[in-house]
Amino acid sequence: MRKYMQIFQGTAFSSKSPKEIQVLKDHLFCINTEGMIERIIAPQDPDFQPLLDAYQGTDTFHRLAEGQYLLPGFIDLHVHAPQWAQSGTALDIPLYDWLNTYTFPLESKFSDLEFAKKVYEDVVSTLLANGTTTALYFATVHKEASILLAEICASKGQRGLVGKVVMDDPAQNPEYYRDADTSSALADTEEFILAVQALAKSAKQGVYPVVTPRFIPSCTDEGLRGLGELAAKYDTYVQSHCSESDWAHGYVQERFQKNDAFALHDFGLLRDKSVMAHCNFLDDEDVQLFAETGTAIAHCPVSNAYFANSVIPVAHFHAEGVEIGLGSDISGGFSPSLFDNIRQAVISSRMLEDGVNPSLPAKERGVPGSRITIHEAFYLATAGGGESLSLPIGRIEENYAWDVQIIDTKIPTAKLPIFDENEDLHDVFQKMMYLVRPENILEVWVQGERIHSR
Repeated sequence: MRKYMQIFQGTAFSSKSPKEIQVLKDHLFCINTEGMIERIIAPQDPDFQPLLDAYQGTDTFHRLAEGQYLLPGFIDLHVHAPQWAQSGTALDIPLYDWLNTYTFPLESKFSDLEFAKKVYEDVVSTLLANGTTTALYFATVHKEASILLAEICASKGQRGLVGKVVMDDPAQNPEYYRDADTSSALADTEEFILAVQALAKSAKQGVYPVVTPRFIPSCTDEGLRGLGELAAKYDTYVQSHCSESDWAHGYVQERFQKNDAFALHDFGLLRDKSVMAHCNFLDDEDVQLFAETGTAIAHCPVSNAYFANSVIPVAHFHAEGVEIGLGSDISGGFSPSLFDNIRQAVISSRMLEDGVNPSLPAKERGVPGSRITIHEAFYLATAGGGESLSLPIGRIEENYAWDVQIIDTKIPTAKLPIFDENEDLHDVFQKMMYLVRPENILEVWVQGERIHSR
């Protein structure tokens, strides 16, 4: 009989397709030494009982209790790690003012490695406690602190994709917070890439360097071109902001006479490993370019409600073949929980479809075909995120990483309203999506290792 590192028995939910949930009731999940799901065995399978007899009662066997369920770990495609220190504040002012009054002064403090360590350890732990097993992070312009964030992800067991932010345009960035010049920005980025690639050799779950121009308004043409060349040279991930707000979108059009998507593409920054945050104002040509280049969108529904000046047409973009996942956008988004962003994604899509201006007739008020279901929002937070990163994560499926959260629906302080022990499991799933709080997340596993428990 094949020996496994861990075997779990319980009921799991995973995306079968963007609109369909697969329920794996009382299955066995066999995890190998690499932390991958090697086999999933249904109760009627001939191997089910022999494996159960061989493993139950051992330290490697885990049976979920009644009211406990398995979900894939969440994949957060857009986190500003330093901004965790200001999360929940200053969400009532325009994006440009918010950046210059609050965000840039805060991020400038990350030249202090002790301060950086305090914030970064806390944000990684907080995201893990909220079920986020993989995160795509913006750090700051500081090379040493950015490497520190990658080290913290590696030591805490989270799969971290980390970018040293580039802000090299002296005309567009405050003197107290920017790269010294373009050549140093590119040199620091290259050294950062090499340091994280070396670190990755000892991180079972993987850590990855990410080329990270903050957004076009913060970078020179030379800087953007150099970053595109570095991404190609080292085959790295790329992240930035794209067409987020009226102000940012308009700035790029005035500077380049084209939209963000085509400007970024000209610099070699749209590729299969690219994830662009927000993307609220993409037109049909932009969408086609995203689909052709394999560029993914990090949809940040909570943040967009505060800063984007619009609701992104997720259903339309997805139908056009663009890969999309979810992002919390701490701290433009106040919540570190992708459960909250799943809920807001559904709410925002309904508002776009139905419209919000009561002075207009109902038939003229919204954008038909815009709504997404809770199943689709869950897909964005899990399988969609995995596809966006081209990694075998986000599904509870054979040959995928064992990245899971164990949800306990019977926690006394956060008990879900499940009163029928035979309640339809699809209804149980929906209740979890709408009602789970952090205290319901009993354990979090990444790459076959338990890295958080209550």
